Amino acid sequence: MTESFAELRKRVRDFIDNEVIPAEPVMDVADSAATAQLEKLKAEAKRRGIWALGHPADIGGGGRTFMETALLNEVIGRSFYGQKAVGTWSMQDSLMLKENASPEQRERWLRPLVAGEIRSSVGLTEPEVAGSDPTLISSTAVQDGDEWVINAHKWFTTGANIAAFTTVFAVTDPDAHRHKRVSAIIVPTDTPGYEVVRTVPTLGTEHTIMGDHCEIRLTDVRVPLSNLLGERGNGFVIGQRRLGPGRIFHAMRWLGQMERAFEHLVEYAKRRYTHGSLLIDKGEIQGFVAEAAMDIFYHRAAVLEAARAVDEGSMARLEIGMIKVRGAKLLHDVIDRAIQVHGALGLTADTPLDGMYRRARYARIYDGPDEVHRYTLARLLAKDGAQAPWDHE
Repeated sequence: MTESFAELRKRVRDFIDNEVIPAEPVMDVADSAATAQLEKLKAEAKRRGIWALGHPADIGGGGRTFMETALLNEVIGRSFYGQKAVGTWSMQDSLMLKENASPEQRERWLRPLVAGEIRSSVGLTEPEVAGSDPTLISSTAVQDGDEWVINAHKWFTTGANIAAFTTVFAVTDPDAHRHKRVSAIIVPTDTPGYEVVRTVPTLGTEHTIMGDHCEIRLTDVRVPLSNLLGERGNGFVIGQRRLGPGRIFHAMRWLGQMERAFEHLVEYAKRRYTHGSLLIDKGEIQGFVAEAAMDIFYHRAAVLEAARAVDEGSMARLEIGMIKVRGAKLLHDVIDRAIQVHGALGLTADTPLDGMYRRARYARIYDGPDEVHRYTLARLLAKDGAQAPWDHE
């Protein structure tokens, strides 16, 4: 790290630890006070010059390298709300629009998205077909004159209830190759026929200011042909290119969650007295501390290696797939040990660990379940073992 970047990272850490984390209890309630608190944090992040640091500079971001973005997200990820407070949550959709949007689309949707003025959502997953295989999408968009007529049923369209638009992936060319059947179309959420059927409770939670997981239905929704994002039939590629960076962004933020859980583990073990000594003096607990530290160390090294590969121009499919799968497990294990050390207290909302544990379980499913990533990794390595991330000259 350069001296200037280290100073920037320190400023982000100060903001997360001293402004965002203390505000978590307010934002957990997801009411008007929570929304007001989040807006206050966003304004403060902009005032401090730490807004959207990882976004490309030509769309209004800080233009940081992928390595720098990884090191920043490690700090931002200490709080579930960190990415929203400093504008990094829109990175996936911002990159998708930067790469594929027309000048008009960029002005209408991308500029305010990066600025945090609007929320986006993506309609990929459908309840009727396997979400892990986007070639099975059954939603349709039929051209009628100068409009698309869209009929779709989606769920886990996160944030649709507070979004300005949803990028809907639908079949426009049913007779084409299975990877060329689907197109991406921008649909404003106030378009007639667009319905949020319900917010879907997951692991006992819903109604978060980060955006609920929504089931949506589009019935004969009409939008202009110009709302097509990128080329017709290129939806599969657009979707996959959006998910790739998203997986590494998650893995970066997991570091922050793991490190915060580790701090809670050690702090509690050093002050809790039972059966004649402090917890930290007991061999079993010392084992928890050591294992958690090693898990964080190895995940951090892997994330930084993946970031290095991306900065050098690689798609880093293998590296990102590996950290997505293994990192999700390590995230769970570190938080699980912290809960175990806290005993019954760890199961309550008196610490942040219960919410961290629930979100850790999501990690093995969102942006592709572990099983699909393992299948893809094995297939790529069997095809050409020289692709292995450790086999670089």
